[in-house]
Amino acid sequence: MKVKQIIAGIILAGLFLSLNACGLREKEKPKLKVIYAGSLIQPLEEASKQFNKLYPEVEVETEGHGSIQVIRYVTDLGKKADVLLVADYSLISSLMYDDYANWYIKFATNQLVIAYTEKSKYAAKINSANWYEILSLPEVKFGLAHPLLDACGYRSLMAIQLAELYYQKPNIFKYLIANNFDPSVKVQKDDGNYTIFIPEVIKPLSQKVSLRGGSIQVLALLDAGLIDYAFEYRSVALQHGLKFVELPPQINLSSPVCDDFYRRVKVNFGFQRFSAIGNEQAGKVIFYGLTIPKNARNPLWAEEYVKFILGPEGKKIFTEHEHPVIPPEADNLYQIPPALAPFIKKEKTW
Repeated sequence: MKVKQIIAGIILAGLFLSLNACGLREKEKPKLKVIYAGSLIQPLEEASKQFNKLYPEVEVETEGHGSIQVIRYVTDLGKKADVLLVADYSLISSLMYDDYANWYIKFATNQLVIAYTEKSKYAAKINSANWYEILSLPEVKFGLAHPLLDACGYRSLMAIQLAELYYQKPNIFKYLIANNFDPSVKVQKDDGNYTIFIPEVIKPLSQKVSLRGGSIQVLALLDAGLIDYAFEYRSVALQHGLKFVELPPQINLSSPVCDDFYRRVKVNFGFQRFSAIGNEQAGKVIFYGLTIPKNARNPLWAEEYVKFILGPEGKKIFTEHEHPVIPPEADNLYQIPPALAPFIKKEKTW
């Protein structure tokens, strides 16, 4: 009898544990995967924290990369994400339409600056009129994001080429970029317009110029004193308490008034791996874009997250973190989830 009671107890205990385990699985929080451009790390980490307080029943997982890497997380690596936010909205249509997405929303902007510290060489002399001369000095080192991985990288190349046009000084690009890479980064001029050809493998010739996968990673070199200057977004420089050179609007990619001027320069990714982009990115005003991929695991929670980002709470967080926002504008307005429509200013007109 006692043996039967023990066996019955074991069976009941096993049944209880099994039911309890099932109950725990049922109570598992849904996970919301948010992949974003590295320059958004501060506002988005705070926004995700506040979103979690508002909706404790969902778990937000965030991950930052260069903007091209953000998109290829889904398109090339075959992984699933619920919300993608990139520093160049046009990458969404170029790399994700039609298989992975069919709309995007522009929601923020920025501008390029040259960040530095008090320890940077010639920190007391550099300004918006002589920065390219300072950076070209043999003893000065600078860094930028990798142009094949991060929008800030190819935008930095565009800004350097635009500087030649603005200052009317030939060879700025040659002395800062072309002469410092092997193979050289070539520029082709055609009727007053310029195309920068980025080779498939781009490698600095020396420690004069440093490349990192994303603009945030370049800051580590600046902080360690391994470089003197870094091409960065203004919001990032402010968030990290860095000094920076304000570039003229004709160079910093921030002014719609200068958009035609920006388009005189484009970057060509001239090899097969980038054929999906159409191989070219034209200079244009910096606008950040977001979308919910077609294969999102939790599209409804993704919509709630986007609503939070575009709403007053999200805008307040971005503003507090020195990142300028804009009235949201949509591409393919009829394709966006109905829940997001009230947040949109208008369909794009550019």
